[in-house]
Amino acid sequence: MARVSPVPRIGLALGGGFARGIAHVGILRVLEREKIPLHCITGVSAGAVVAAAYASGTSTQEIGAVGSAMSFSDVARWSISKLGFAGSERMVAFLRRLLKQARFEDMRIPLGVVATDLRSGNPVAFRDHGEVAPAIRASCSYPGLYRPFEIDGRTYVDGAISLEVPAHLARAMGATHVIAACIPNQDETFEPQNMLQVVSRCFQIMMSNNEEGWRRQSDVVLMPDVGAIPWDGFVNARRMIEAGERAAEQALPQIREWLGKPRRDSFTRSA
Repeated sequence: MARVSPVPRIGLALGGGFARGIAHVGILRVLEREKIPLHCITGVSAGAVVAAAYASGTSTQEIGAVGSAMSFSDVARWSISKLGFAGSERMVAFLRRLLKQARFEDMRIPLGVVATDLRSGNPVAFRDHGEVAPAIRASCSYPGLYRPFEIDGRTYVDGAISLEVPAHLARAMGATHVIAACIPNQDETFEPQNMLQVVSRCFQIMMSNNEEGWRRQSDVVLMPDVGAIPWDGFVNARRMIEAGERAAEQALPQIREWLGKPRRDSFTRSA
């Protein structure tokens, strides 16, 4: 009797990148267009915002439109304190507009969000139940910029500090194949113009030297070509989405093989 191979369970893990995380929308557009089923979706920092929006049922068109129109003031309020320059209170209203569902258990696709426990230094996964917005605020609490965020007596900072791309969490949620989307470092032509850009660049360098772990958990790694775009380059949204589309299209032959679909030599870009 012929042995039937199990249907692969594909997990998508989205890394951080602040404004440059808008590139993830292009990746989702291609997977959706090609009818690639997602078993789960995980994210850190900006990747957590995009992951949560899509998992909740928000369309890629809506996410792209929001990303194209947003600014830093939509998700932060300058409020200098000893622990950071900005608070994330405004993110609550932003997420309320963006997400179709507010709780993990109500997501259309199982969702996982990673933040970093400031005391232990370990990545902490939020999934399965509870409110999504606090987990995202914790995951987006970029050190020095945002104040750390507290949940149940524990203090959290940006998830990408301990786990650049949450491929491990996708595996833990049952994925047999993981597509990891990593926003690359800004390239060598980029000249920092302010303190926050210097800090951002330093964290990129640090994380690039700790990629081995999440790469081992990934079957495909996508790196949209957004290295020339600054961390707060929201005005480049369309360009970043197109870069995400190109990165996903390059990986489609391998992804289609997982599902037993025929290979294609060319792809039709979405409008």
